[in-house]
Amino acid sequence: MSRGVPSGPKGKKKGASFTIDCAKPVEDKIMDIASLEKFLQERIKVGGKAGALGDSVTLTRDKSKITVASDANFSKRGRLRAFAFARYLKYLTKKYLKKHNVRDWLRVIASNKDRTVYELRYFNIAENEGEEEE
Repeated sequence: MSRGVPSGPKGKKKGASFTIDCAKPVEDKIMDIASLEKFLQERIKVGGKAGALGDSVTLTRDKSKITVASDANFSKRGRLRAFAFARYLKYLTKKYLKKHNVRDWLRVIASNKDRTVYELRYFNIAENEGEEEE
């Protein structure tokens, strides 16, 4: 009997799962969710190679949300930390917005404390205009 070691089934380590919520720009027909999904599939690097997701990263799309799930160990140098993967997804989403010339109107914001859900929101232009008039 060992002390301090939890007993139970040992399985695969859970990976990280992130969601990019594009509801507002998709409703306003500013962007196409399918093109963002394709962009991410082509650009996410696994093992140093872009576009070769394999079994380690899965991309799924709902009506206005894209979910990216990863294995616990998929990077070239071992386990990629969840926050690094989150920053990478945010970076790629910003790159997509810049490429499609909507980066001036949209921004990527973490909408929960764990930074697992990112949301595309409009900049508050009305507030900025009120400040300029004074």
